[in-house]
Amino acid sequence: MTLYRLEATDDLVAPTLVAAFDGWIDAGGAATTAAAYLAEGGAVVARFDANTLFDYRARRPTLEIVDGRLAKLTWPELVVRRARPGGRDVLVLTGAEPDFRWPELADAMVDLAQRWGVVEWISLGAIPAAVPHTRPVPILGSASAPGLLRSGVRPGPDGLLRVPSAAISVLEMAVGGAGIPALGYYAQIPHYVSGSYPGAAVELIQTLERHLDIAIAAGSLAEEARQMRTRLDTATALDETTKAYVERMESMVDEARLPSGDELISDIERFLGERRGGTERLN
Repeated sequence: MTLYRLEATDDLVAPTLVAAFDGWIDAGGAATTAAAYLAEGGAVVARFDANTLFDYRARRPTLEIVDGRLAKLTWPELVVRRARPGGRDVLVLTGAEPDFRWPELADAMVDLAQRWGVVEWISLGAIPAAVPHTRPVPILGSASAPGLLRSGVRPGPDGLLRVPSAAISVLEMAVGGAGIPALGYYAQIPHYVSGSYPGAAVELIQTLERHLDIAIAAGSLAEEARQMRTRLDTATALDETTKAYVERMESMVDEARLPSGDELISDIERFLGERRGGTERLN
């Protein structure tokens, strides 16, 4: 039983496939926001079987109630859209991170990538990190082979890191293992920020633009990022503990020094401990 339904894609020419899921590696909604701008207006070329992939108790559909009438249900979905920025073919896989059948989904994506003649896979993600909002958003990279990353992005972090995997990483490894160049760009956002973080979405879009040599219409996203920066500056200035913490992170960034794991854990625990009784995360 296939996991997807296809539309006509016979005229694709050497497409790049860009992927972003919500959830585990989408802090601040940055990755899915960037993917949505890239895919905006694109036709759906593949739709995955939501009933097979999602647990509706964990990821419930959104219900709209109008004047007491149950009016509309919006179900989680996972689709591939075709975009043509600058006249080149880019396929965008985006939606909710699946709950079930990750290995089968990975096999399906390898099948689709080979069927479509995909020449490159790019994962997008965003992770919370000990970085200040007052500096440019750092981007970390992953790559199935040396030399795939562009825009000055380096693979990282250095050394061995064991973390719970995201579905998108399972797919990236499967596609790369099938001989298709596969890489990822991951924005680091301040861990003390809650909610959306448009600055990271802007940075991912700009990274994609440089990598693919295209232009992506980002609408009002840059202005939203500017307004978020203003709000964070104001909130930081009003709290001496937060201000001191942000200044310490600034000094580490300016010295090009990353904190060790022990330093990071100690700093975060102390920072949150000092803020008990108040708001632990800035909005």
